[in-house]
Amino acid sequence: MGPGGRPGGSPSGPRAGRHARAAARSPPSQPAACSAGGGIESFGFSFLCVLDAKWKTITGQIKKAVEAYEPCVKENCSCHQSVWKQDLAPFRGGISKETISDVVSRKLGTHYQIIKNKLYREQDCMFPARCSGVEHFILGVIHRLPDMEMVINVRDYPQAPKWMKPIIPVFSFSKTSEYNDIMYPAWTFWEGGPAVWPIYPTGLGRWDLMREDLRRSAEKWPWEKKISKGYFRGSRTSPERDPLILLSRENPELVDAEYTKNQAWKSEKDTLGKPPAKEIPLVDHCKYKYLFNFRGVAASFRLKHLFLCGSLVFHVGEEWLEFFYPQLKPWVHYIPVQSDLSDVRELLQFVKENDAIAQEISERGRQFITEHLEMEDISCYWEHLLSEYSQTLTYKVKRRKSYSEITSGQLKTEL
Repeated sequence: MGPGGRPGGSPSGPRAGRHARAAARSPPSQPAACSAGGGIESFGFSFLCVLDAKWKTITGQIKKAVEAYEPCVKENCSCHQSVWKQDLAPFRGGISKETISDVVSRKLGTHYQIIKNKLYREQDCMFPARCSGVEHFILGVIHRLPDMEMVINVRDYPQAPKWMKPIIPVFSFSKTSEYNDIMYPAWTFWEGGPAVWPIYPTGLGRWDLMREDLRRSAEKWPWEKKISKGYFRGSRTSPERDPLILLSRENPELVDAEYTKNQAWKSEKDTLGKPPAKEIPLVDHCKYKYLFNFRGVAASFRLKHLFLCGSLVFHVGEEWLEFFYPQLKPWVHYIPVQSDLSDVRELLQFVKENDAIAQEISERGRQFITEHLEMEDISCYWEHLLSEYSQTLTYKVKRRKSYSEITSGQLKTEL
């Protein structure tokens, strides 16, 4: 019996009204005892209070991250300008002709020259379709670019570790903090793979078209219709993914994760002792609430796509970057997961028990990619990056006679 002889101490009168109103504000998945005034407003979403003490640490991290977050300014792709400024900072002292000649001779990437608003390239390119994806964006802004030359790496892995002296300028799509590579928007925004057989034989395809496909799929699978479990399909490019696959086999109601084949697959040993799963198109990932992103050889090309499903992204590890990653903030736009997945059970349980908070994070992530990673943002980044880079060259660039001019009609499409 509670105070006043009422079972459980249930209040009556004005107090009862306050409790009823507080309970009405709580979503079905939240404890009904959430007190009035227990939430904060942020970005148009209500941050609902959670009284369960076991989630206090996580909800505190989310609240702190949301309050500290300053949204990007859309104008002139300034959202991402801190990245090109940081990447070019080591070269502000100037890049000499000898330095570029050294990088070219070491075959660390493909050598390009821009002279009088025309693009020239050496004959060799390890992956012609990747070079084509790069060239598409350069040609789109070349009429506004000064003369310059640069080495663009279209391999998966960065080429300029910080221990390498003297420092050398190499453009790469992805890196970690251990590299001085200058990040550029990957060729995959236009074309160039990697291929995913049999569903994406020439790569994921143009970003602008895939954005529309994912938007339609997200409409087909709104939050309330999505399946409340984690989801992952991908090949075993890194054993980092193993714990999620094993968790799925142990607890299939919590997460559905399976390995698929890749070019290196030889036996079931390469898929942790089970037959490889069927490849699933990205648009079909949208039926699940929680989507996992892992690094591949470097950063994973799938990350930007997952956000557009309107699902909650679980991003594993913080080491590998693409140019747009730094403005995506943990707890604000996605759920950060330790690289060893030691916290994955707890995080999945948290989002299942706190559905409204999970939906808010997913919506902020979707909104960021929708607004700040359009094709115009990619072209804008290329223009600013190359314009700023050109100012570091300390010499007048002269065309190499053996190089051919690249025009839009010459762009390759094979991998």
